[in-house]
Amino acid sequence: MSAAHAYHDHAGDHFAAHAADGAHNAYTDRPAMLALAGDVDGLRVLDAGCGGGHYAAELVARGADVVAVDGSDSLVAHARGLLGDTAEVRRHDLDTPLAFAGDASFDGVVCALVLHHLTDRAGFLGEVRRVLRPGGWFLLSTTHPVSDWRFFGGSYFDESWVEFPIADGITMRFQRMTLETVVTEVLAAGFTLERLVEPRAVEALREVNPDRYERLTERPSFVALRLRRAHS
Repeated sequence: MSAAHAYHDHAGDHFAAHAADGAHNAYTDRPAMLALAGDVDGLRVLDAGCGGGHYAAELVARGADVVAVDGSDSLVAHARGLLGDTAEVRRHDLDTPLAFAGDASFDGVVCALVLHHLTDRAGFLGEVRRVLRPGGWFLLSTTHPVSDWRFFGGSYFDESWVEFPIADGITMRFQRMTLETVVTEVLAAGFTLERLVEPRAVEALREVNPDRYERLTERPSFVALRLRRAHS
């Protein structure tokens, strides 16, 4: 993600541990994003904002050739530890151009729960379109605007930067966005929208944490989009 808003040091360690088996990541967003990805066997995929490498590991297991990047040294270390030599992992600030990638060099791009951390979303979306081959797909998830509104209150249309506590002494800084903003920005960047999903927790969470399962199936936490780069 953006180096300025990435999870560094202890925060990165906490996030990697949570992402491995936490209700929001492992049982809600990740299953939804992988379902949207479909068959990735033989495809070259960029994991933009890879965190601890858990999405990348699933994509590799499904036969994808993965390049995984993140703006946090701590999370890059976790991703390399998880992925070993099965994927290319590099540190990269997503608020800067994807200079390591050539035009039309990927079949798909995954960007899970990262967009709301970026300060140059238009620049990032333009770069994603550039590195995707014509007809390539782009999977994007972000915090659900209704969830943010419920937590922070005020106007639904407030798009200020906020701090969300995730553990003792650790906060997540991100920008609130309306659903209108998210969809308008990706369409303006030259993508077509194929599917919009509001991920619910998968049934397996019911056995692990029934209370969290109920919450994550009654109210939205994330919104996920499957987008396509036009052939032109």
